[in-house]
Amino acid sequence: MDSPLPEVFAPRTIRELPDELISQIAAGEVVERPASVVRELVDNALDAGAKNVLVKLMAGGVRGIVVEDDGCGIPVTQLPLALKRHATSKISSLHELESVATMGFRGEALAAISSVSEMAIASRTADAAHAHRIDARSGELSAAARSRGTSVEVRELFFSTPARRKFLKTDATELAHCVEAVRRHALARPDVGFAIWHEGKLVDQWRPASSEQRIADVLGADFNEDSRAFEHSAGPLALSGRAGLPEAARSRADQQYVWVNGRYVRDKLISHAIRSAYEDVLHGQRQPSYVLFIEIAPELVDVNVHPTKIEVRFRDGRAIHQSVRRAFIDALAQSRSAEAAGVESVMAPLAFEPTTAATLYVAEPRQAPVTYVPPVPATAEQVRLSLVQHEALWRPAEPAEPDESAAPAHAGAALAAPTVTLRPALPDEDWPLGRAIAQIQGVYILAENRQGLVIVDMHAAHERVVYERLKARLGATQIESQPLLIPVSFAATAEEVAAAEQHATTLAQLGLDVAPLSARTLAVRSRPALLAASDLVALTRELLAEMAQFDASSVLERAQHEILATMACHGAVRANRQLTLDEMNALLRDMEATERADQCNHGRPTWRQLDMKELDALFLRGR
Repeated sequence: MDSPLPEVFAPRTIRELPDELISQIAAGEVVERPASVVRELVDNALDAGAKNVLVKLMAGGVRGIVVEDDGCGIPVTQLPLALKRHATSKISSLHELESVATMGFRGEALAAISSVSEMAIASRTADAAHAHRIDARSGELSAAARSRGTSVEVRELFFSTPARRKFLKTDATELAHCVEAVRRHALARPDVGFAIWHEGKLVDQWRPASSEQRIADVLGADFNEDSRAFEHSAGPLALSGRAGLPEAARSRADQQYVWVNGRYVRDKLISHAIRSAYEDVLHGQRQPSYVLFIEIAPELVDVNVHPTKIEVRFRDGRAIHQSVRRAFIDALAQSRSAEAAGVESVMAPLAFEPTTAATLYVAEPRQAPVTYVPPVPATAEQVRLSLVQHEALWRPAEPAEPDESAAPAHAGAALAAPTVTLRPALPDEDWPLGRAIAQIQGVYILAENRQGLVIVDMHAAHERVVYERLKARLGATQIESQPLLIPVSFAATAEEVAAAEQHATTLAQLGLDVAPLSARTLAVRSRPALLAASDLVALTRELLAEMAQFDASSVLERAQHEILATMACHGAVRANRQLTLDEMNALLRDMEATERADQCNHGRPTWRQLDMKELDALFLRGR
């Protein structure tokens, strides 16, 4: 005998939901915790033109939230309407929705909050004789005392839905989330003053200031010292902010802020672009710190994709990805040593003709302004041969009896390092990394500058110098394509086949010839010459998967750079290699003229500065 259906599966009558239940369901999307209420109410305050916003909290915001502003206020006749669902002054047509520039626009926040709490609004416009207060639950209007602006009072959050209240954390945790919500607004609006009070005590306060000062006030002065400001424009897109230096990276991603037209967002596309810009300067799983402001025409971004407005969708995601990545790469290119010298980091072209160690290793004297000489195009084979020559030139020579009858050594033979004579350079005090004075254990170089002592990991430093030269040389060439004797075919999904057909031209520019053999099969007929040893099917799949969302060239560039990093590691001067003072000074000058010279290819530091105060402290001088 068949068992009866569970009650939940039994046929039920379709009916309209009560308005209160509808609001409570909507509140589940909009109001996650007290910080959600704070964010929505501060959004409204900013949209009202407030120049000062005051947030008062009780029990981390669970028992009480009050947000006061000095904005334009709400006319008394519109106060009851403000509490209704989907009632807003922000938009009135589809056209305005597609180009919304205000923080709020859905008209859900006040109705959703009032359905899960006890709420009251007091507001006064500039032409009103006094303020008016409305109780959200009863709808009762009464006179109130306050200056121009609006106060929203929320009591006993989730009192009507006790099950949801059980999911809240401790008061201290909820308070931290509320403070973070206000911090995000404060960073985006330095022209507005913010204050946060909890249980009658001032927690944080930020007065109107410049953008740079506001960042320092909110994130600490150390953040500005350990980051670099940048600005980047591309058509309708404008980027600005601060990129944290790699050496200041953190174990957690708790200082990563992105705003789009003043709206704080979390976006995987932007996060991917920023992370890729930090790829070869961060060590391990360290997380960069950054503040990024994106200004874009409102019609080019859709903010109506998430109830809490925390996510957005860009019309041209690839252009955004490429612009963000380029802005951060440019910001990180300047090393601290070059910055101290007041010149741009530039890479001299890597010589591919037979040369001596001296001409390969010694940097040209730097003079301001620095003139960059574009590299001569080189093939992948020339890049490889250059490393072979370079490694051979720095290999210690074996002592041998001279043999006049022997044939001249070819360019790749082992040579003794010649005596290096430095060309005239700037005065010692203008060298950020100073002048070399000694070498320790064949591993570290000690140098003296005006600040004190500089310690350089010579292998890591030379590895970065060689790596950046190879990247510059490779970047000036077209990606060579190598035809395959036997095409590589593999089973593909319908999406991969469609992507291969749609992006055939882009794939060809990257050195890949990918053609469909059938509705479910792709064939690769040529590959990038530099990636001859890579897994071709895996590379193709990765390219096709990322093309729809990210800039495809960055995938191939990343693979190429991994190979160049390996080549640079093998080509760099090894530990226990005894260098002369001239050779050490030559390396220091190269570092000062090299992009990203503060870290090796694996993100480890290449040098450290010990100033005189630190040295004096080691020996208790002055105590």
